[in-house]
Amino acid sequence: MTATATATAIATASAATAERAETRTRTGGPEDGSKILEHVLGWTLVVVLAMLVTQAGLL
Repeated sequence: MTATATATAIATASAATAERAETRTRTGGPEDGSKILEHVLGWTLVVVLAMLVTQAGLL
């Protein structure tokens, strides 16, 4: 396989992968929902974990 043929094959495969990625169904993630709620729940988890570690005497 020549360098040009290899480059063409890679470009075609990468275009097909990008097209497939765009048509996939979204399953949620950081873009969905409230960012404020996500931050509040995250910091609540941090505080609760810190309290448990402190109460258990691990720190």
